[in-house]
Amino acid sequence: MSTHATASVSTHILDTSVGRPAGGVAVRLSARPGRRAAWRELGGSATDADGRCKDLPALPEGTTHVRLGFEVEPYFEKKKAEAQQDAPAHRDSGAVFFPEVAITFAVTAGEHYHVPLLLNPFGYSVYRGS
Repeated sequence: MSTHATASVSTHILDTSVGRPAGGVAVRLSARPGRRAAWRELGGSATDADGRCKDLPALPEGTTHVRLGFEVEPYFEKKKAEAQQDAPAHRDSGAVFFPEVAITFAVTAGEHYHVPLLLNPFGYSVYRGS
């Protein structure tokens, strides 16, 4: 079996509210072999201090769709607790607006997909990187 028989995935997170990588965010990887097939969770990891997740599980042969799940609520709760001493009162309820982010995308065998997540407390953006 060739190592190029499947697609591969990597990701990283940048917290655009502070212009720094988001470390310690849990990331789950799921895949399916067709748009009507059931999702299969493959495992996960967490972002390092550089915001990168370098050890995601390999995709099974035949994967056509991938889902990355980012557990961002604990990251923002920790940041909020660290900043509360110096920050003025917040206008919102204090709840994290996006407690998790799920990104689903199609893949082709033999291709690499780098999917950066640009994150802030009230929005996010993703794109196919290189």
